[in-house]
Amino acid sequence: MIGLHLEIIKEDVIIMGGGMAGLRAAISAVESNPTVSVGLVSKLYPLRSHSVSAEGGTSAVLNPKDSFDLHSFDTIKGSDYLADQDAVEEFVKIVPEQIYTTDRWGCPWSRNADGTISQRDFGGLSFPRATFAADKTGFHVMQTLFSRCQMYDRIHFYNEFFVTSAIIENNQFNCLTAINLHTGEFVAFQGKSLIFAAGGAGRLYEFSTYASSVTGDGDAIVYRAGLSLKDMEFMQFHPTGLIPSGILITEAARAEGGYLRNSENKRFMEKYAPTKLEEAPRDIVSRAMMWEILAGRGYKDEHGDTPHIHLDLTHIADKLEERLPMITDIAKKFNKIDPAEEPIPVRPATHYTMGGIDVNIFTETSVPGVFGAGENAAISIHGANRLGSNSTNECLAFGNVVGVKAAKWASSHEIPELERNKVMIEEKRIWENILKNKGGENVASIREDLRTGMDLNVGVLRTESELEKQARNIRDLKLRYENITVGDKSGVFNLQLQETLELGFMLDLAEMITVGALMRKESRGAHYRNDYPERDDKNFLKHTIIKYTREGPEFHYRDVVITKWQPAARVY
Repeated sequence: MIGLHLEIIKEDVIIMGGGMAGLRAAISAVESNPTVSVGLVSKLYPLRSHSVSAEGGTSAVLNPKDSFDLHSFDTIKGSDYLADQDAVEEFVKIVPEQIYTTDRWGCPWSRNADGTISQRDFGGLSFPRATFAADKTGFHVMQTLFSRCQMYDRIHFYNEFFVTSAIIENNQFNCLTAINLHTGEFVAFQGKSLIFAAGGAGRLYEFSTYASSVTGDGDAIVYRAGLSLKDMEFMQFHPTGLIPSGILITEAARAEGGYLRNSENKRFMEKYAPTKLEEAPRDIVSRAMMWEILAGRGYKDEHGDTPHIHLDLTHIADKLEERLPMITDIAKKFNKIDPAEEPIPVRPATHYTMGGIDVNIFTETSVPGVFGAGENAAISIHGANRLGSNSTNECLAFGNVVGVKAAKWASSHEIPELERNKVMIEEKRIWENILKNKGGENVASIREDLRTGMDLNVGVLRTESELEKQARNIRDLKLRYENITVGDKSGVFNLQLQETLELGFMLDLAEMITVGALMRKESRGAHYRNDYPERDDKNFLKHTIIKYTREGPEFHYRDVVITKWQPAARVY
């Protein structure tokens, strides 16, 4: 019987997500308060989180010739002036200590000949401040954080628990509901405070650099719980996704001197960013590549019929083994290409979710005791376009902030009485309404139609007719989803049920991304409208705020915080 043997797990601080922001938050929570316990809930083992895939760098002001103002301005200009400038100014100041802290904990940051930490250039930077560990930055930072977590017996890992909902009652966190994938049992996690650090939503696109697990669960759960999301129409497309797999080829490849060439074997970035060339921000490079492809100057070769661009590293072959070993290995293993001898086929791929949970500069949501950090949250420091090397540093910096905040809250509050009726409603939704549904619709078919439509209609270049078409598609897909059939009726590791629940989350997020893009009648950062090619500061220098209603997402706007830098023409 539903609810009869419900397991209730209680911790002082609950963290949803085992990636870089979640691990950093867990460490700071227990180090800042010697009495709190932390429960870290993840649908994966932490070292399988997508954070391990970060490659190129982590920006921080470490060089005396650099400055916080320079890092702030680069970030704000990169955001196409949609970033909140107070948040950016705070962010750049708290990042450097995280580099030194992880260095002391054993992160093998690449070094200069004199032993100092190396830094490289990155797209949109005015100073080479991207700290790196070869091209395996995320992997090494995650290993460092996970190892640090093992020092504390007050950090408890709940791996392979799939979270289905957050229950907020009387403007207070009551519980997370989850499925223990090992047993199929339904579980309620309760805590005094809650941190969302569950990553982005990029797998609702087909051609993507994301791991398959990145399905926007945290964003959708927050949205359904009644909290606001922010700026969801801004999805980042990384210029260099490997053809045909979409695997990330790091921006560091261009920062180290790589060239982009069209089918005429010409470098073309001078037309689009004459001063920065291939090292322009990602939105500008992605658009340039798509314009070259649409003009008929894309390659079609043995790597596939999809038109693409060549990333040429042959002239920096002497750097590859030391500076870019992982992408060299990726090119060899997946495409049988040696980048020292021939170019890599690439095309823009979905890479990052600039939007997320609406949190303030202190990582707080509108519900006291509920916080957000990392890609799951929008503070907002990325605005309309994140600069490369400004994500892992966000996870470290605000992961540290949010852990301290959540631990402090937990020290002065109690766990509320469990809302058993709402837990039972959620349990019934899954085990009765979804698992026993016999409508005949297939999860893989709906998911493929969703992802294909997002690629075609809500991509690098957007138009009103395409966005309206996709909005209709999503409405139809949601109707089909109501008739979905889960073929696997078992409890233990029912991955088909998990994929069905993930698809429900993705449909909600796709709707708000598409409708938000349709309503934003301008071009700004990663959101480019062919029919509205200019930025419109008069009407849209505003954040998009999204709330759940039974009829669908409700949108309103909030002014961007401006401190020192007035919006100006964004040229590179």
